[in-house]
Amino acid sequence: MAPKNPVYGPVEVVQDEGSAPTEDDTVTATNDDDPDMPATAEVPPRDVTAKSQPGDASKDRTRIVWRNVVLMAALHVISVYAFLCLTWKCRPYTLLFAVGMSLCSGLGITAGAHRLWAHRCYKAKLPLRLVLAMFNCMAFQNDIYEWSRDHRVHHKYSETDADPHNATRGFFFSHVGWLLVRKHPKVIEKGSRIDLRDLIDDPVVRYQRKYYLPLMTFFCFVMPTIVPMYLWGESFWNAFCVPTVLRYCFLLNCTWMVNSAAHLWGSQPYDRFINPAENRFVAFFAIGEGWHNYHHTFPWDYKAGEWGWRINFTTIFIDLMTAIGQVSDRKIVTKATISARKKRTGLQVAAVGCD
Repeated sequence: MAPKNPVYGPVEVVQDEGSAPTEDDTVTATNDDDPDMPATAEVPPRDVTAKSQPGDASKDRTRIVWRNVVLMAALHVISVYAFLCLTWKCRPYTLLFAVGMSLCSGLGITAGAHRLWAHRCYKAKLPLRLVLAMFNCMAFQNDIYEWSRDHRVHHKYSETDADPHNATRGFFFSHVGWLLVRKHPKVIEKGSRIDLRDLIDDPVVRYQRKYYLPLMTFFCFVMPTIVPMYLWGESFWNAFCVPTVLRYCFLLNCTWMVNSAAHLWGSQPYDRFINPAENRFVAFFAIGEGWHNYHHTFPWDYKAGEWGWRINFTTIFIDLMTAIGQVSDRKIVTKATISARKKRTGLQVAAVGCD
């Protein structure tokens, strides 16, 4: 009997015959009914009742959260000021530190909350899970449990009112607007039905959720400020504004582009019937998350894209962790399955910035 994937239902796991077995025992998901059809049939079908109708009163009751509006506006104003007026005043080590912090906090979302915990694309040992949980705190995009819950809802009810950042409501809403208003009732309703037992069973997720506020405050704001000050004598104002506030704001927008730009612009070589698209620009800034048509077609593939290391720093990181024994059971999709899906549902045009 096939093991159960807590996100997408039963998935058969077989050894990839197209490559030599590796020590980490990379696995491949296929479809029982039709070997040529990828396992997107495993994804729970969209609930048509979640879609809004013209004049739907539930959609018209959008309530603005003014506190979030003020905080987001302040964050972006300070970030623009820091970029224009302070970056050139910082010590070189401070700028390098800001770049390093951006990559680490980005991996806390991409390799951690997204590919490991939301999709269960691979298995990670305790030391790596602890590091990714720390990186996730640096990113300050809600704790792993809440981020993964919302992302599973996004995949199951994509582009409906139950999707937290429904791209059919426009670029601004899917980029940042969804954080400035109360959640649509359908998001709350459908989110309460998502199976999250695998997250509850993970002690790292439980611990991070329990102590998220102090952990996030320290790793996202305190540590990035005091390290430049005490290690190489950076000023408090520069340290606070550049590797802390500007870095945080930049990461947020890189993540948001996956929800907005990658759902609006690009090609659909794998499934032309869904909005997510292949977008090299997003892939670069989101360290590998821009191959979005592929990801929504094959959401369990640990690479989140067909092309391996191509503009995909997150996949490089996961593979490096595999080499040192921290990662195992990476799920992949066979080339035959990808090719068959392209022929069936793909739209064969060049992706934005991809070819």
